[in-house]
Amino acid sequence: MSETDNISTDKDSCRILVSLFEKHGVVEAVVSPGSRNAPLMMALNASDTIQTTVVIDERSAAFIALGKASVSDRPVALVCTSGTALLNYAPAVAEAYYRKIPLIVVSADRPMEWIDQDDSQTLRQYEALANYVKGNYNIPADCTTETMQWYANRVVNDALISAASGRRAPVHINIQLDAPLNGVCAIADTRWTSRSVSMVQPSASLAADVAAGLADVLAGTPRVLVIVGFHNPDPALRSVLERMSRWGNVAVMTETVSNIYSPRFINDIDAVLCSLSEEERAEMRPDLVITCGGAIVSRFIKQYLRRMTPCEHWHIGLSNTTIDCFQSLTRRIEMETAPFFCQMESAVGKSVDSISHDYYGRWMLLRARACRLHEQYLANAPWSDLRAVEILLKHLPQGAALQLSNGTSVRYAQLFPPLQCSRCDCNRGVSGIDGSTSTAIGAASVCPDVMTLLLTGDMSAQYDIGALAAPCIPATFRMAVLCNGGGGIFRFIDATRSLPILDRFLVADRPFPLRQLAEAYGFLYMEADSEDRLTDMVPAFFAPSSKPVILAIHTDGDISAATLRGYFTQGAQS
Repeated sequence: MSETDNISTDKDSCRILVSLFEKHGVVEAVVSPGSRNAPLMMALNASDTIQTTVVIDERSAAFIALGKASVSDRPVALVCTSGTALLNYAPAVAEAYYRKIPLIVVSADRPMEWIDQDDSQTLRQYEALANYVKGNYNIPADCTTETMQWYANRVVNDALISAASGRRAPVHINIQLDAPLNGVCAIADTRWTSRSVSMVQPSASLAADVAAGLADVLAGTPRVLVIVGFHNPDPALRSVLERMSRWGNVAVMTETVSNIYSPRFINDIDAVLCSLSEEERAEMRPDLVITCGGAIVSRFIKQYLRRMTPCEHWHIGLSNTTIDCFQSLTRRIEMETAPFFCQMESAVGKSVDSISHDYYGRWMLLRARACRLHEQYLANAPWSDLRAVEILLKHLPQGAALQLSNGTSVRYAQLFPPLQCSRCDCNRGVSGIDGSTSTAIGAASVCPDVMTLLLTGDMSAQYDIGALAAPCIPATFRMAVLCNGGGGIFRFIDATRSLPILDRFLVADRPFPLRQLAEAYGFLYMEADSEDRLTDMVPAFFAPSSKPVILAIHTDGDISAATLRGYFTQGAQS
């Protein structure tokens, strides 16, 4: 045992905080170095149950914590020093808020009397993240009295309960700390045993008469379309939706990041919708749309339902706000998704026998046609991002985890449901490209025995390149970078692809020294610039290794954009 294992900080507020972390089941903390937060780090170091990861860059640290929390499905603490350090957390905290991920943001601060006094590293930290956290908590510097210790205990309990209950989300605890910051005390003498407050939540379900009324609508509606946005893997949800699809009037659409796969679901929404004629779009217009999970990636389904307005739209989930993405919402049902559908299945009961519609079957026929078009197009497609993603996902090892960056990477993955994945994630809360690599590394660190593939673009990779210095990257981490000159999404979407400033401002048309960066950060490096080369290299890329691996895939950006546009217009031409 080292000498530092026997000491902790003499700051009561920090010991109260870490003691309550332990009691509320927080087992991971991501911290960034600083002097003002030194007492917090000392308190964490004294804990024998909390694993601490040190990441220098606060922006990367926040996304790493987000990745850890998203995969472990447990709150993760995030600790920084005073000043601008906290503001670097904002992108990841916003993403966590919209993905309903419980981060416990802890910022060390100067005492209140020094704020706005031109003293070093003083700014208005309390409520600095107010728009993107569920609660803001401020703990004064003096916590030596019994009353202030009770106050600190109460607000920390409230913060931890709030983050992990109801609509889960980040919370921000701002702790003011005064000098001296290096005061220590023996753990045996001062280890805080702070009161823990637990929360009992009743099982949420619909009242019987409400459930019966909704079930009557569900059973009597000939065309019901269920759409699942981003979601954690949920076998119970998958099973109940499979059973409902057998009713005949219910079709289920999911996305790669929905993590709900079944042969009975339409897992390739974009491929199916882009193959429909205008007449077919009108014929398949749903009477009732039921959405659940997070934001939808597919722009095709959003455009389709905004044009072909359903008679009813129900949104299921703990959202705490009215989400009306399709501009047709009629019912907001504030409860967990799987219990809602199970209650609907039970309430519909035997009345399902009277359903004679075949909405499901008609969608399956259209999907089969779309699959044929998909195979035909891919067989003749030139070397491009589309072909590269097809090869990568086809060879992804069974049980691997897939992480996707924003831009075109997540859209390509939508076209190839990775059936062998254990889970697939992307920062679709606010859909920023910042932090994709850090998030993937955080997720991979939680499951070091599972291979994690990050599929990203060269612009996203450059934006978050500092993440490669993180100390928690397992040897099972794989990073495939589509090196197409940057900004592939801007070459593809109508809003930007014809702009005269495209090459100067919207794409990264400059050398990206990925090989040198990989070697500098201790990664193995591979590269491929053709279909044959990638096919030959993929087995080695996914093979076990002593270090994480980066694979650079070189394609032509203009050809890749044209190939993807051609994919989405093939149905109309057939």
